Amino acid sequence: MLEIKNLHVRAGGREILKGIDLTIPDGHTCVLFGPNGSGKSTLLAAIMGYGSTEITEGRIVFKGQDITRMSVDERAKLGIGMMMQRPPNVTGVKLGDLVKATAGGGDCEGVLDKVDTFGMDRFMDRDVNVGFSGGELKRSELLQLTAQQPDFVLLDEPESGVDIESMALVGQKVRELLYDNSVCGVKSNVNRDVSSLVITHTGQILDYIGADTAYIMKDGTIRCSGRPADILKDIREKGYRECIECRSRIVKL
Repeated sequence: MLEIKNLHVRAGGREILKGIDLTIPDGHTCVLFGPNGSGKSTLLAAIMGYGSTEITEGRIVFKGQDITRMSVDERAKLGIGMMMQRPPNVTGVKLGDLVKATAGGGDCEGVLDKVDTFGMDRFMDRDVNVGFSGGELKRSELLQLTAQQPDFVLLDEPESGVDIESMALVGQKVRELLYDNSVCGVKSNVNRDVSSLVITHTGQILDYIGADTAYIMKDGTIRCSGRPADILKDIREKGYRECIECRSRIVKL
């Protein structure tokens, strides 16, 4: 689904990513851990093609096609979608209109009929994200992604700013997005091998999704990988530095 080769990225006038190599197969969910400032969000922004990032070296290949220099809308049309950690307010645009536009002109009645299951029915006539709480922002983003139905999903800290009660709903909707073969919320005969790359600090999202592989990023590089549950346990018990050092020794042996 996605191949990243020797990716170097600048943002804010300095080099953030320093040679990222990463392969995510069809249907796989990968989790990305790492301390603050390690480059996780920059990696997702570079994959999505945001203008805040500048790729100086390396390639991003999606479904066999080099997308390194493609625009955001071109990548979205190919099947990449992203939930941002803190999406911007969009004044003058109603959430309901954005959801319809995100569906690309397709039949989106299915997802509109299920707006209440996201807890967003009373927000459809409101400006996008204006005055939304943390949980409302996440549900809004998931509603848009459900309308888009991307083949590759980027989730930047889906638990961030979400209270305990809302987390159950957010987790459920993430699971449906990744594993429910549907189009705009309506069952389809088309099987979708959805892949995803998920940034998490707390690991709460792992209670809802069956992640295949976890990576730890530090100082703009990927340092080690392993089973998500094992990686999370090591981070909680040892911290990032000791976890990386321990796992690096195991790999060398």
